[in-house]
Amino acid sequence: MGKIVYEKRIVEKMIRIYCRSNHDQEELCDECRELLDYALLRLDKCKYGDKKSACGKCTTHCYKPVMREKIKRVMKFSGPRMLFHHPLDAFRHLLNK
Repeated sequence: MGKIVYEKRIVEKMIRIYCRSNHDQEELCDECRELLDYALLRLDKCKYGDKKSACGKCTTHCYKPVMREKIKRVMKFSGPRMLFHHPLDAFRHLLNK
């Protein structure tokens, strides 16, 4: 599986964890759906492709400032919870850092 495909899976899982916990919905709310769509689009357009580093370490900031703040909030919240919801993905992420 390519890195972009993997990152898309992970960001969707993290946004789902965040939305379920903070917006009390099983399906994504409009705000979280917008963030997911935006994140997937940014990954599709990543100029580094499968050779990309972690977005947080990237020197090219491709997110709009508002969306960057939203995704940071989601990742800060969902990152630790990934250990409980998706332990294999969390472990793989830690190994690849």
